[in-house]
Amino acid sequence: MYVEDLKFSLWCDFVERSFLDAQFVDLIREGTINGATSNPAIFKSAILTSKAYKEDIAKLKGKSPKEIYEALAIKDIKTAAQKLLPLYENGNDGFISIEVDPYFCDDTEATIEEGKRLFDKIKMPNVMIKVPATKSGYKAMEVLTSEGINVNATLIFSPVQAKKCLNAFEKGNAKCTDSILPSTVISIFVSRFDRKLDAKLKELGMQTAKVGVYNALKIYDLIENFGLDNVRCLFASTGVKGDDLRADYYIRELLCKNSINTAPLHTIKYFLDSKEKLQEIKIDKNVDAFFEQLEKNGVNIDETYDELMQEGVVSFKNAFQEILDAVG
Repeated sequence: MYVEDLKFSLWCDFVERSFLDAQFVDLIREGTINGATSNPAIFKSAILTSKAYKEDIAKLKGKSPKEIYEALAIKDIKTAAQKLLPLYENGNDGFISIEVDPYFCDDTEATIEEGKRLFDKIKMPNVMIKVPATKSGYKAMEVLTSEGINVNATLIFSPVQAKKCLNAFEKGNAKCTDSILPSTVISIFVSRFDRKLDAKLKELGMQTAKVGVYNALKIYDLIENFGLDNVRCLFASTGVKGDDLRADYYIRELLCKNSINTAPLHTIKYFLDSKEKLQEIKIDKNVDAFFEQLEKNGVNIDETYDELMQEGVVSFKNAFQEILDAVG
């Protein structure tokens, strides 16, 4: 979905082979989505539960577990990129992301090498290489961008991380010799804040389901004001757990101009079925006051940033390892 007056894009946070050959095509044709994302957890769910991969896994017998995973993932990402290519060629996003090995999150050179290798293997201009926002990841983002490779900076929880990504992209842009700079996004994780803190906020009598949204809006404002034309804000982790919130809560609360929201299928369906008027969200003047109140009530947001980042890295490493164990 591309909402022209808002410059808002809706991407699908899901990849699975049989889906790509059927429903994915329908979603693109109907104008529902104009991009897609993947991560190790998504591929774990696809490869470990779908029958669509069994034949390829059997054919790849004798290869190392990582070679098997890469062959499966690259095939899916290339398929998605081909189906999204017309959107990309018309300037309507059309991107699909693939993440580097999460075990490389603290290894700059390995991240760069793998990012370049994956981009070269897939050979599609609308592929983004996903790089975690770690100390090693920032330098990798700079190098990959300087070589004209589209980058999705992922696992962003704090404004500090976002600023470091922006600095990396700015340096990469300055070194890039391509006539058109690569496209980059900064993926801000949203719902994990509320799942972690809402019980505490309820005890304190504070409004729940707001930390993730307000934090995302702060980072969005930072990105927009930084002024890099080839960098956009992407809201990720926007699925709702449980019945306390409407399924499309994190889409509607983050309908910001020049932004992207990547969401699970059921979230996208609920958003479209509701047929409610879209209304642009602007930065609430109460955002800073809300975080001040958190601090006064003993909620250390910096500690929360660190905890969520570590949990995110571990969850992706675990998902990746489960894939390797299953296909090996």
